[in-house]
Amino acid sequence: MRQVVLDTETTGLEPELNHRVIEIGCVELLNRRATGRTFHRYLNPERDIDDGALAVHGISRTDLDGQPRFADIAEELLAFLGGAELVIHNAAFDVAFLDAELARLPGEPRQVASVCQVLDTLALARELHPGQRNSLDALCKRYDVDNSARELHGALLDARILADVYLAMTGGQSALPLAEQDEPARAPDGTRPARVLVRAAVPLPVLEASAQELQAHEAMLALITRVSGGRCLWAANEARDASGARLQQAEPQRSSA
Repeated sequence: MRQVVLDTETTGLEPELNHRVIEIGCVELLNRRATGRTFHRYLNPERDIDDGALAVHGISRTDLDGQPRFADIAEELLAFLGGAELVIHNAAFDVAFLDAELARLPGEPRQVASVCQVLDTLALARELHPGQRNSLDALCKRYDVDNSARELHGALLDARILADVYLAMTGGQSALPLAEQDEPARAPDGTRPARVLVRAAVPLPVLEASAQELQAHEAMLALITRVSGGRCLWAANEARDASGARLQQAEPQRSSA
């Protein structure tokens, strides 16, 4: 299964007021493992950035001079997203902005929903933790995901953090541990150096029952069988499995006779 964890930064909060996307960050997961493929672009919004948005992400209008416009990277983005399930925190916000950007392009109107499915981790978190705070920072604390580099919002950094949170929320091993270092400073053209992440292999322990535990298990099954008048389904299943195993062992002997 291919998934793309996505985040955006914008000039403001309302796409209907002509606010624009200024940064897109995507991280690819394949069968719940990071592939190392990412998509990251800063974009020239061709408009000013609200002070409130600037305080959140720290990206100024002058930082984006010389960066491509959304129309310049739209096909590359759609090719990266195509066929994947998008994993987004508060998906309605990011999808609304991306749909607004796509609507500005010439030709047949397109929407994110026509390219891929969307999973909203905010909705998922609210189902799992009703009545609790479910911001990305709150989820990092709840699932012990390192977000110490997140002094300001950044699309690629937030996508990487969200990937860890999503995997933790859905029962998987965290795949994108973040290095304990400060976010690299932006270059004069507004870009940041790519963060190199190394995921250490995590051995999965296999625990087997001891002889004492097996003996206690058999004693409990015998007790349940006795008090239930022989209606212990677990004991019946184990007996059937044991019988099947004996037949499989005997089959080669009959075949060779």
